[in-house]
Amino acid sequence: MKLLLRGFILCLLLNVFGLQAQEKFTLSGTITDVLSNETLIGVNIIIPELETGTVTNEYGFYSITLPSGTYNIQISYLGFKTISKTLELNNDVTKNYKLEEAAESLDEVVVTENIEKLNIKKPQMSVNSLSIKTIKNMPVVLGEVDVIKSITLLPGVTNAGEGSSGFNVRGGAADQNLILLDEATIFNSSHLFGFFSVFNPDAIKDLKLYKGGIPAKYGGRVSSVLDIYQKEGNSNTFHMNGGIGLISSRLLAEGPIVKEKGSFLVGGRSSYAHLFLPLFDIDSKAYFYDLNTKLSYNINKNNNVYLSGYFGRDVFKISDSFENTFGNTVLNFRWNHLFSDKLFSNLSLIYSDYYYGLELSFVEFDWVSGIRNFNLKYDFKHYLNNNFKLEYGLNSIYYKFNPGDINPTTESSGINPYKLIDKYAFENAIYLDAEHKLSNKLSVSYGARFSTFHRLGQDELNIYENNSALTFNEAIGIYEKAEPIGTETFNRSDVIESFSNIEPRLAIAYQLNDNSSVKASYNRMSQYLHLLSNTNSPTPLDVWSPSGKYVKPQLLDQVAVGYFRTFKDNAFSLEVESFYKTIKNRIDYVDGANLIANDAIEQVILNGEARAYGLEVLFRKNEGRFTGWLAYTLSKSEQRTPGRTPVETGISNGQWYNTAYDKTHDISLTGSYELNKKWSFSSNFLFQTGQPTTYPNGQYEYNGLVIPNYEARNSSRLPTYHRLDISANFNPKPERTKRFKGEWVFGIYNVYGRKNAASISFRENRDSGTNEAVRLAIFGMVPSISYNFKF
Repeated sequence: MKLLLRGFILCLLLNVFGLQAQEKFTLSGTITDVLSNETLIGVNIIIPELETGTVTNEYGFYSITLPSGTYNIQISYLGFKTISKTLELNNDVTKNYKLEEAAESLDEVVVTENIEKLNIKKPQMSVNSLSIKTIKNMPVVLGEVDVIKSITLLPGVTNAGEGSSGFNVRGGAADQNLILLDEATIFNSSHLFGFFSVFNPDAIKDLKLYKGGIPAKYGGRVSSVLDIYQKEGNSNTFHMNGGIGLISSRLLAEGPIVKEKGSFLVGGRSSYAHLFLPLFDIDSKAYFYDLNTKLSYNINKNNNVYLSGYFGRDVFKISDSFENTFGNTVLNFRWNHLFSDKLFSNLSLIYSDYYYGLELSFVEFDWVSGIRNFNLKYDFKHYLNNNFKLEYGLNSIYYKFNPGDINPTTESSGINPYKLIDKYAFENAIYLDAEHKLSNKLSVSYGARFSTFHRLGQDELNIYENNSALTFNEAIGIYEKAEPIGTETFNRSDVIESFSNIEPRLAIAYQLNDNSSVKASYNRMSQYLHLLSNTNSPTPLDVWSPSGKYVKPQLLDQVAVGYFRTFKDNAFSLEVESFYKTIKNRIDYVDGANLIANDAIEQVILNGEARAYGLEVLFRKNEGRFTGWLAYTLSKSEQRTPGRTPVETGISNGQWYNTAYDKTHDISLTGSYELNKKWSFSSNFLFQTGQPTTYPNGQYEYNGLVIPNYEARNSSRLPTYHRLDISANFNPKPERTKRFKGEWVFGIYNVYGRKNAASISFRENRDSGTNEAVRLAIFGMVPSISYNFKF
């Protein structure tokens, strides 16, 4: 670390001195959509004479320092017309540009050679971006556009199961993904137990998935970062758009508060399939609703403020005996400030809450649990010169964990009030990242994040003999709960346990020629929160728990190398990456672990380790009537939990075993074809190795009971998963110039009706008395139709 710091200081001094020795000036500004005044992320600003350029940040701001002179400035963004301006640069200049959306035609998008070079040169790797237009063209189940399901079509990303919004990245668990909506943490990304995601596509502006080489400004998870930003709203004119489907609908409104200075955005979704259930004498309900909001205001050229929020709820009710309510609430106030044309800052105050409520009328009690946090972030982006950029900042998060609160609902209830002990924690981090262009062929990005985590005082904490909450019974070879020998009581300001970690990051890109480069990256990350779940994908009942006296933080080390190439002026691209990662202190559960209403989780868990490695290939066609990609992943994901002493067996005798999300082969083929101005077609094909599972391999009878005996953990697999989806978009009046426009979307999910197994269980056949396997398949073929409109 000292060597890294010395190198950074040296590079900083050299660049500063170089800046002073030459007469250079800074061009900066903001790029927006001419119609909505919405800022645009990732716009390319290219200076062909110098074969250099930059891109706009998350708020549409750009800054580039150049020698004095006259230049041709090219501004290019996919889906918008490229503009070219001549600029004489003999002092610092602020230039704001507005881009006009490209007309709807079948002409190819022209991408210049310089843009292609810039992408090849950047050291950032293991990052995927999808436009909302691409996502909306993908066929999806039940006709509902789904952000989460769309990213599972990328290499290195798999779904957590049929109909689930959870996802796994490079062999990691679903709880190892950091999911951000306008910088606020989303702890559960699903609606209706995983059939839909919480993200309204109409409100989404930009998304990026980081699988490796993760920048130092991100932390807190060890697998991936899904960073999603909402639109800011149209500050020029009022617009509405939405869609009506078979089981859900959505509506979004946006418009100016003060023309060209302030805007609002309000969007809502709701499902209504439950309204038809009484027609079939079904006394149950299952529905969701959510609301996206955002207010934006431009105070002056150096200051912008934003207030964004999300509120979502799911309700699942069976007759009058069971009702389940859960959902997310987030609120974020952000202040963008421009200290100078080279220093951009963003201050965020964030509130995030995940609520889970369960009312069981037949046993007369209800249950409430959740996690709440308050987050302060202050980020800076410093454009020192064209070859050297810095990002640095700080982050502080205060957590309150409510593991469960049980209360009787009637006076006659046999349930006594019971409150699981609340837990508290404080997480802090500072970071520094540098992006450094060393030569025309070599670029590096390097930095570090220093994180600390303090488990704060709680009402009671168990004390165990030898600090061991779990004992091993040698006679029968099983783990058993240790009996506490006492308890400790703390003040809220006390620190029970503290952790600190230095998390270095490094990425290197070397350009082989104008069309290809090789890249490599390394990153270490820490995760202080743990999802207590022994299911394969996130469920509403999952409980989050902080690291502490008996639970250590997870630590990741990941390396990746890759080859990147573009063909025919970026009409085609190829990305090949290989990765290897290890994770320390991965929680594992002893056989028979009970996680529900457990106030002593430490009695059923062991600390193990995990590893994953693989090869990813992504081949894309970016232009023309037909566009799409082929993604292939060959990978392995394993976990091992050895015994703590020579006599302990650990889990699966301390041997490596497949994680529940290991999939050897994962192939996805995605394509879109524009037939004419009225009709376009899309399709997906997926093929995946079946998920690991554990089957019984025998049985024995004891006191008249038949008890199954199980094989080693995850040593079998479900059948291979595959399906084909298709959709068609019909725009009946593409030449319509009036404000109201509409289109029909027809789709078929799982065209050939493959009964993909979500699980396989075993039972005794009542007629024959023999054992039989029963496959549970959630979906067969599912047709859908929806109508989208805007005005």
